[in-house]
Amino acid sequence: MSALTHIVTAVQVVASPVGIISLFVSVLLGLVFGMLPGLTATMAVALLTGVTYSFSGPLAVLVLIGVYIGAISGGCQSAILLNIPGTPASAATSMEGYPLAQQGKAGLAIFVANASSFFGTIIGIVCVILFTPLLTSAALKFNSQEMFLLAVFGIVICGNLTSGGMPVKGWISGFLGLLISQVGLDTVNSMARYSFGNMNLRGGISLLPVMIGLFGFPEIIEAFTPEKRNIIPVSKYRIREGFGVMKRNVINVLRSGLLGVSMGAIPGVGEDTGGWLSYWAEKRFSKSTRWGRGEIRGVVSAETGNNAAIGGAIIPVLSLAIPGSAPAAVLLAAFWMHGYRPGPLLMQSTPEFLYYVVVFMAFSAFMMWVLASNISRFTVRILQVKNEILMPIIFVCCIIGAFVVNNRVFDIKLMYIFGILGIVMRSLKYPAAPFLLGIILGNMADENLRRALILNGGSVKSFFTRPICLFFLVFILALILPQIPPVVKCAAAIKRSFAKKKPAA
Repeated sequence: MSALTHIVTAVQVVASPVGIISLFVSVLLGLVFGMLPGLTATMAVALLTGVTYSFSGPLAVLVLIGVYIGAISGGCQSAILLNIPGTPASAATSMEGYPLAQQGKAGLAIFVANASSFFGTIIGIVCVILFTPLLTSAALKFNSQEMFLLAVFGIVICGNLTSGGMPVKGWISGFLGLLISQVGLDTVNSMARYSFGNMNLRGGISLLPVMIGLFGFPEIIEAFTPEKRNIIPVSKYRIREGFGVMKRNVINVLRSGLLGVSMGAIPGVGEDTGGWLSYWAEKRFSKSTRWGRGEIRGVVSAETGNNAAIGGAIIPVLSLAIPGSAPAAVLLAAFWMHGYRPGPLLMQSTPEFLYYVVVFMAFSAFMMWVLASNISRFTVRILQVKNEILMPIIFVCCIIGAFVVNNRVFDIKLMYIFGILGIVMRSLKYPAAPFLLGIILGNMADENLRRALILNGGSVKSFFTRPICLFFLVFILALILPQIPPVVKCAAAIKRSFAKKKPAA
């Protein structure tokens, strides 16, 4: 009966006039933050934390969860309409969403993305309730060795997916991002690396200027070239058509949801990796030949995965007080500020908190779907605005987005540098997404590799003796070896020799 009482109390908080208004405003703000390139879910949760300081505990939790879910979901809008991910979690969505928009299917793509975000969040909620002990124990088994290989695994997968048939270029891009992430103070000995005496570089390379430059500048430049000035046609879609797409992707949604939850539950991995892994899994199992040219299954998998990772990221927050992602880390700090103490003693000290989180996530997901679907009717018209008007506005938003994170002009300079790099990479057909993921996962890879070597006296033996490490190594080799010409030739020769030895029927 106590569980039912807590659920009823949580519903009453949402159903009150103040609760409804707070939920509406917080989800709407989250969608706006997610849509605008440079404004992330982490920033949204951080800004709203200060606003909720005088709120009651349950109402504050409602607002923070609402803005979190809204921000992760809203990134798909700019990813589909402009090929500029609103947040890093939406980078995988742009792979198929933008080609669909170019074909005049932006409305359908956004509807499907919003529906996938909703169902992904619901899957995350179910897993928070049912599988918290299981997924938490699995995450606890990841030591430094596994975390390092997980980062490498993510970059290799991303390189395979985004390279347009040339995985080596994707891998070069990804590992170049890893190198760039090493700029600044290292996390083990606090020694300055590659800063060249510049105090701004000692703090490392900020993610947002890199993301805005890599994805924003090439689109702005190409928009003014003669062959890129055509207005993308936008065709109307029927809601029945959108639900038909979702009905055909039930297995895709379930698989992507579970993968997203699993990635979110691993501390430090986050929603972006959940989106990429889900996208990769669907591409791996799909027989479609439209990947990279507007395969709507990719939108479904990416958006389901990154939103399901929200629930996954909250699992270690509730059970271990360990955030699964950067927004979850800010969320954890906000919970503490409002008197809640997530961790092993949560059910003893504040047992109602778990039910608050679950109920608030469900209502926030529904509100997100309603608002995002209605907002898309207006945002989809962005495609009909002339580039001469639209792109200067986007350029100004890029500058503001790069500046507001740390309030320093240096980040605007970084945006220009990585913008030029993004233009060069696009002209040479090197994908930008692995580069961005390399920067995101770089510190995690560096810290865990060095820690593993320190704890084992410099020996790499532990990387080859731990079962989970072996799983990652086999998977990484399975992705890399088929792209090496001598290995391919050797495999073909072995296959021919077996075919000759096979007796005729």
